[in-house]
Amino acid sequence: MYIKVEVFIPEQYEKNLIDALNTQGLLGAGAYDYVYASTKVMGHWRPLAGSKPFIGQTGALCGSKELKLEFRIQKNQKNVAESIIRRNHPYEEPIINFIELI
Repeated sequence: MYIKVEVFIPEQYEKNLIDALNTQGLLGAGAYDYVYASTKVMGHWRPLAGSKPFIGQTGALCGSKELKLEFRIQKNQKNVAESIIRRNHPYEEPIINFIELI
């Protein structure tokens, strides 16, 4: 069973995250590695009281250019992938979507 992973990240952090995922064998497909897609997007959020935003100010709507990274992993690799993403992501609350594939 495969899971599609989506993560939104500032462009300058892409390389470190992708290298970390690939080093752990999470971006492979057959005889290939570094198998993933990236799309430029505009992220939006408003930091609430108690947050420590990487970008923006508490109480103010903000937005920033980001990349949406997408790749496929085995279901049993979910926890490893999430741990690597959280360690290599600058945001206090990174958006990570795990979508089961059928």
